[in-house]
Amino acid sequence: MNHYYKDKVVVVTGGTDGIGRALVSKLLHLGAKVATCGRKHDKLYELQAQHPSLPLHTLVADVSNEADCKRFIESTLQAFGKIDILINNAGISMRALFKDLEVSVIKKVMDINFYGAVHCTKFALPALISSKGTIVGVSSIAGYRGLPGRTGYSASKFALQGFLECLRTELMDDEVHVMWVCPGFTSSKIRDHALNDKGEQQKENPMDENKMMSAEECADHLLKAIMKKKRTLVLTMTGKETVLLNKFFPKLADKLVHKFYFKNKELVK
Repeated sequence: MNHYYKDKVVVVTGGTDGIGRALVSKLLHLGAKVATCGRKHDKLYELQAQHPSLPLHTLVADVSNEADCKRFIESTLQAFGKIDILINNAGISMRALFKDLEVSVIKKVMDINFYGAVHCTKFALPALISSKGTIVGVSSIAGYRGLPGRTGYSASKFALQGFLECLRTELMDDEVHVMWVCPGFTSSKIRDHALNDKGEQQKENPMDENKMMSAEECADHLLKAIMKKKRTLVLTMTGKETVLLNKFFPKLADKLVHKFYFKNKELVK
C-alpha cells in the first residue's frame, strides 16, 4: 500500500472528523495529494496546521449545495491538475421515529448523503475517466437493512448504493472502478451530530463508541479495499451478520432488529 497511493490525487469529502479525517491523514503519509472539504473553517484550518508541509488542499464547502460541490472539484483540479480517486465520505445521520419526524429532515439527510455524492461525482467524472480512476461511496449497514428511527438515513444509503451500482456497470468500458464501503459500527462523529425529529442536532449519543472499531482502523480497511479494487466492503462482525441475515432470513432480521432497537428507546429518538 505504501507505493500505491504515492502521487495520486485523492478527494475526500467531509474530511474534518471521524473516518474522513483518518483517511486524509493516512493518505498524506502514504504520499498522496489530498483535497478535502468541510463546513467549518476552523476545523479545516486545524487540519492544515497538522500537516503543514504536505500536499493538502482544503476548501470550506457544504456538499448539500451543488455550487459548493462544483467549486470544490474545480479548485482541486486547479491545485493538482487531475483526480485519481474520489471518496464520497461526507454524511449525516438522524434519530427519530417517522411518525414524529418532520419530512424536511429526510430531505436534509438526502441532500448531504445522496445528492452530495451525486454532485461531486458528476463534476469529477471527466477527470476520473481521464485517469481511469476510482469512485468510492462510504455507505452503511443501513444501506442494506432499514433501521428503525433511521428512515431518512437508511433511504439515503440505499439510494447511494443503487446509484453507485448503476455507475459501476456504466463505467466499465471507461475502466473507472466504482465501489461502496459499509463501515458497520465504527467510532466516528456521525452519531454525535445526528438530527432529531425537528432537524436539530441531538443532545447526546446513545451508543458506546469505545466498543466500536476505530476510525483509523476503518480507514486502513477502506484504503486496502480501494487498492484491491473490491466491489464492496462490509466491516465488523455485527455488520456482516446483519447483511447476511437480512439477505437469507429477512423476517427473522425484522424481529431481531426490532428487539435490538426498541429495548433501548434512546436508539430511536
